[in-house]
Amino acid sequence: MGCNQPKAPETSAAPAATLASYFADSETGVQDGNVQVIPISTPKGQFKVWTKRFGNNPKIKVLLLNGGPGATHEYFECFENFLPKEGIEFIYYDQLGCGNSDNPKDTSMWSLPRYVEEVEQVRQALKLDNTNFYLLGHSWGGILAAEYAFKYQQNLKGLIISNMMMSCPDYGRYAQDVLAKQMKPEVLAEIRQLEAKKDFSNPRYMGLLEPNFYAEHLCRIVPNPEPVSRSLGKMNQSLYVTMQGPSEFGVAGKLAKWDRVPDLPKLAVPVLSIGGKYDTMDPAHMRMIATKVQKGNSLICPKGSHMSMYDDQQTYFTGLIRFLKAVDAGTVQPGAAL
Repeated sequence: MGCNQPKAPETSAAPAATLASYFADSETGVQDGNVQVIPISTPKGQFKVWTKRFGNNPKIKVLLLNGGPGATHEYFECFENFLPKEGIEFIYYDQLGCGNSDNPKDTSMWSLPRYVEEVEQVRQALKLDNTNFYLLGHSWGGILAAEYAFKYQQNLKGLIISNMMMSCPDYGRYAQDVLAKQMKPEVLAEIRQLEAKKDFSNPRYMGLLEPNFYAEHLCRIVPNPEPVSRSLGKMNQSLYVTMQGPSEFGVAGKLAKWDRVPDLPKLAVPVLSIGGKYDTMDPAHMRMIATKVQKGNSLICPKGSHMSMYDDQQTYFTGLIRFLKAVDAGTVQPGAAL
């Protein structure tokens, strides 16, 4: 077991012949941009979720799990600038209640175990298996990816937990004990007053959080990159509040007691834990994840926040690509240079 921050050398583009196959038409009939709408069975009936495949690589297929919960796949659009030139296939996916997928508008369906089964149905429909299936979950998607791996790691080739701690109580404590103390006392006092009154719909609440917390720890590029603003602007508030709580400033929803740190040693699949120095999540905790799993590496982006794929892109994508290629080649070693 080990923890390692990959170096950031230049990456080489895939050979032309490989890229030709990567971008080759693989659909029959009407071409629709590799969109596949997948039927999902749930205890409340049948629904449909939206996926879109980018590129074709039989050996590396990365399914992306968005955060929120309740955001959309759209903030992952920056991946298009980095993964295709390396010949790495990735798949956009809007979870049920998100983006282009069905929205049952039933809060009883916003549950972690049900979402795990949804991911498994998506995997089966996309014909992903342990020879090619990499799961990358960001933020809430990191919780979902980890929970999927605890149940179904036999289907995975690699797991990437991006910008997420494996304990929501620890996340809450980090927000309270570390990040809150970095705020101006008068700002924090007013935020706490609004929270005590549960006045979360008051525009003043987000008006205080956005410049004093979000711009420091969620995404340090202000205004946010357009795909981030577009995705977060479509947030399913019912799903978000039910699972997360009223804001990113700690956690108060159904996930408040979720803690999988004791179970991390059960993960035998190669794991990359990514975080940012300025993240809403504790960088030390995200390094620790890599030391607890059986085959772990960590990548802490020195300029990054919760959206490290935007505010520290070169570090984020160099490390991610290096990990994917090392797992594919069978050369990834716990604690070794990627």
